[in-house]
Amino acid sequence: MDRLASRFAACKAQGRAALITFVTAGDPDVASTPAILDALVAGGADIIELGMPFTDPMADGPAIELANLRSLGSGTKTKHIFALAADFRARHADTPIVLMGYANPMLIRGADWFADQCKAAGVDGVICVDIPPEEDAEIGPALRAAGVHLIRLATPTTDAARLPAVLDGASGFLYHVSVAGITGKQSAAQANIEIAVDKLKAATDLPVAVGFGVRGPEQAAAIGRIADGVVVGSAIVDIIGSHGDAAAPFVQDFVATLRDALHIRETAA
Repeated sequence: MDRLASRFAACKAQGRAALITFVTAGDPDVASTPAILDALVAGGADIIELGMPFTDPMADGPAIELANLRSLGSGTKTKHIFALAADFRARHADTPIVLMGYANPMLIRGADWFADQCKAAGVDGVICVDIPPEEDAEIGPALRAAGVHLIRLATPTTDAARLPAVLDGASGFLYHVSVAGITGKQSAAQANIEIAVDKLKAATDLPVAVGFGVRGPEQAAAIGRIADGVVVGSAIVDIIGSHGDAAAPFVQDFVATLRDALHIRETAA
């Protein structure tokens, strides 16, 4: 079963964009993460991105960087991330889960090992931030062989000449990074997002999700009117940073406001 395709199709049938939420695995600690993941689902998240903590998260701003440090400081290991994913899959059979992170933790034991672990844990897709498609000789082939989606990133600087390389081997959905910068620090103008999404949709049949700098319901609703998915991460991670192991109900309440905002499109349709 292709949970990502099914979920995007279900959201499209409802006349709304998918709500994609990001948290860092093991933040504030491994024991607290399952309740936070359950809160995302209870709040209405359609797809979960689970960040793999790393010491040098070059694409991330202060909120997620601090989440990485909290997670690593509490002792989170790669084995814990796969255990969290497998346990999540046992509790939520139909909700897609995507691992997002950097090449080092994914490749240190070999691409085949990583892909096999993803498959065994019920992971639906992987976003690797720091391997450009032109240099993807390992992880993409391994994931495809295991039946796991490789989700690629397109940015404001991805021009028409490079876009075919980004799309080659991509599946699941295409993640449009809406700003030429790090997560959580700035937001792109809506007009620029609309131009970018139109360009990407003309080039691929994959669903297009927009992230980086999406911090609240009003912005999520505006992007949801033109994109297939809206990704919110830093704003949720900030809540976890503020409330620690008691964060789950606050996360659920905030995610519910995002989901309610996306229903504006459904109601207006």
